Amino acid sequence: MSVLVRIVGVMLAFVQVALTQVPPTAAGTVESSPPAETERAQPRGGSGLERMVWTVENQERIALLHVPDAAATAETPVVFAFHGHGGSARQASRSFAMHTHWPEAIVVYMEGLPTPGALTDPEGKRNGWQKREGLEGDRDLKFFDAVLATLKKEYKVDARRVYAMGHSNGGGFTYLLWQTRPDVFAAFAPSGAFTLRARSLAPKPAMHIAGKKDPLVKFEHQERTIEAIKKANGCAAKGEAWAEDCTIYSSKGSSSTAQEGDATPLVTLVHEGGHKYPAEAPALIVRFFKGQAKTAAKEVEASSTK
Repeated sequence: MSVLVRIVGVMLAFVQVALTQVPPTAAGTVESSPPAETERAQPRGGSGLERMVWTVENQERIALLHVPDAAATAETPVVFAFHGHGGSARQASRSFAMHTHWPEAIVVYMEGLPTPGALTDPEGKRNGWQKREGLEGDRDLKFFDAVLATLKKEYKVDARRVYAMGHSNGGGFTYLLWQTRPDVFAAFAPSGAFTLRARSLAPKPAMHIAGKKDPLVKFEHQERTIEAIKKANGCAAKGEAWAEDCTIYSSKGSSSTAQEGDATPLVTLVHEGGHKYPAEAPALIVRFFKGQAKTAAKEVEASSTK
């Protein structure tokens, strides 16, 4: 009996010591960690991009980021780039390569989740983006909001120079951001996409890229979107040459140089190809984005008092 008592005593002492060695924050790790960001790491392949992970409504979401050193101390523009259906953040970083064309900007390659595609992948086995507000629980709009909030918290984001671009399904999501978050952005550059709500979009500088032989997103659908944007932006009916295969439709206060200000020009890049993203597009988009910035809040307030 005395042996059994000694054994029980030793066991209780061991448990007590073990419990005292548990880190006091272990039980609260999830609650004490940042609400969105859960992981930062360098991806494989030497791309130089940073992999970040957010948890949005219990769903893990990832993005690859290029952040210039100056972003910690100087106001820095931000470009969000969205892959097409079946793509990934890594694929988008290679196809768009916005960080190589504009290394001074923060560039964010967000990654979608398995989503049914209207034209392909009806079972939803491949990554994509929600097509309309309210679909998929607005998971992708919430993901965007979380990413932007993190950037504003950790870096000096220039709120006057935030941009969105994307191809195919990613171009459609770019249009959705234009529809639902217009005040966030200075300009947009969708490609191989269209929207049925173009007439109701807030006037914004935009660049639309389309292939005349696109077998998936028919060119005539994209043409209707282009015409609707011209009307919404108050653009001239006749355009001027802006670059090879590019036409600029000026609006009030804009010109063929597409300088920043109150203007809302539309530039179109119409190529002879199909649904493939044209290699010349990223450099032209950067050229266009650099000429667009939202009017500063102080300038708006000053003009409203006159």
